[in-house]
Amino acid sequence: MIALDHTTIAALRAHRSTQQAEAAAYGEGYRDSGYVFTNLNGEPVAPGWLTHVFQQLIAEHDVPPIRLHDLRHGAATLALAAGVELKVVQELLGHSSIVLTADTYTSVLPEVAHRAAEQTAAHLLRAAGVVPGTTRRRGRALARRRRPTGVTPGPVGCGAGRPAGVPHRQGPADGLGRLDASARMLRYRLRDREPALLALPDDLRKD
Repeated sequence: MIALDHTTIAALRAHRSTQQAEAAAYGEGYRDSGYVFTNLNGEPVAPGWLTHVFQQLIAEHDVPPIRLHDLRHGAATLALAAGVELKVVQELLGHSSIVLTADTYTSVLPEVAHRAAEQTAAHLLRAAGVVPGTTRRRGRALARRRRPTGVTPGPVGCGAGRPAGVPHRQGPADGLGRLDASARMLRYRLRDREPALLALPDDLRKD
């Protein structure tokens, strides 16, 4: 099983149409060998002739001297450079061990590893609201929330805001401290919203 991209599939379909037209033009002597690339009569292409044509193409396009087999290595190198996982490249090449693949393409792996590190860091920095490559935070912090006008954060653990101008008192970190902070906040809010409570006797207001 070979996975192909859409561009390659489109090229193969066009080639198939041309091949069918050649078969119809050749007549009864055409042999349907089942190969994708054939001679005009349908016979498989001879390896020596294919190598000769490949070298001609290399010379015409001024490409550095390479063998036909080197296209296999080129495909693996480009796949790794594009971020394809090493295990996938191993299966693509048919290597029996991933160690063989890693040893063969060791010059490409540092670049792949560096890009993987950058992508991982960028993912974490985006989650933290930091601009990648800097220590600056983004314009709007992810955790920032709008607060009502005239209300500032309340003491730790109370879960509500306090009126502006009321001093903030940091209570202990234990449960009693949070309960005490909540009680103080309740008194602040009652005094603002229910002035009549201030007329109660001192002993009741303390309770």
